[in-house]
Amino acid sequence: MIMIKNLHTIEKLGFKKRSQDHVNPGRSAKFEIARVIAVHKDRYTITSGADDVPAELVGKLLFSAVSPVDYPAVGDWVLVKWYDEKTFAVIHEIIRRKTLLKRKTPGKKIEYQLIAANIDAAFIVQSVDDNFNVRRLERYLVMVNESGIRPVVLLSKSDLLTTNEIDERVDQIHEIMPHLQVLPFSNENESGLERIKDLLEPGLTWCLLGSSGVGKTTLLNHLIGEAVFRTRTVREKDSKGRHATTARQLILLDSGAMVVDTPGMRELENFSVETGLDDTFGEISALTGQCRFTDCSHTCENGCAVLQAVKTGNLSEKRYRNYMKMIRETRFNDMSYLEKRKKDKQFAKHCKTVMTQRKKQKSFSGES
Repeated sequence: MIMIKNLHTIEKLGFKKRSQDHVNPGRSAKFEIARVIAVHKDRYTITSGADDVPAELVGKLLFSAVSPVDYPAVGDWVLVKWYDEKTFAVIHEIIRRKTLLKRKTPGKKIEYQLIAANIDAAFIVQSVDDNFNVRRLERYLVMVNESGIRPVVLLSKSDLLTTNEIDERVDQIHEIMPHLQVLPFSNENESGLERIKDLLEPGLTWCLLGSSGVGKTTLLNHLIGEAVFRTRTVREKDSKGRHATTARQLILLDSGAMVVDTPGMRELENFSVETGLDDTFGEISALTGQCRFTDCSHTCENGCAVLQAVKTGNLSEKRYRNYMKMIRETRFNDMSYLEKRKKDKQFAKHCKTVMTQRKKQKSFSGES
């Protein structure tokens, strides 16, 4: 058994004893374990169970990173060295992650954007008004399922609809994932909040996901028990939300559970999500095995079981189209990302060659 100096305090932050298997014994003797609770571009805030402390990356970790995945995310466990009576820290290593929630960065750039690490379960929040969108929910489910994180759907603003109307929303979701847990709630009359709080077991880390304006920040204030975080109303013109949360941060609740609050996502595109697609579109994945051709594209082939299911009405055409759209997106993004990495490696190799040649030239000319 590895001896960890601050095991008692970090266990309260969700550090499981089995996580010790991923800690080098020699490193644990030299450093302490802390958890990243906030990320602000290249600045970090960490805690080991006492005070929140600013931190930065050690040079080796900073310069060896080749993609955003190599940098710490909110929820990461890291090995740190303390300075100035534990008022400042330097992060030396990221401990192997249990889960990593990520998406494609917004815009044209093909790169990962980290959302949070070591998440046990995710609240995917949609409001029952104009924000309710099953196709968007499928995208969130693909991202969450790809990471091996348990999804729970929360339907906010339930006070705006009748019980029958809310049941219709829940039924629409259960049509695509019958076993998915769906909980309606209202921040206004506080109905359904106790059922959400009952899920927040000590030591578990949850993540709040959803568009701006669905009530994530107000919900978080309810879970904390006071209005700690600022909220903003939606625009009356189009009912679209405005960002109240501008940075990801991990909050420890009185129950002993932790919640990562995230900014609203107006754009959600994924790549490298084969497992997430299979888990979210399970009935389509099952049908693909019944197609006549093993390389069936599910677009025009005779003997395609997926197209036949759409034709007979056993598979929703809208669900099929969303699945195919995400298949095309992930394949395009995967190829673009691999091409980008290939170019990055070629450029790095070129730089190394140039530097080696310059050193040889200096040595030959007698320069110091």
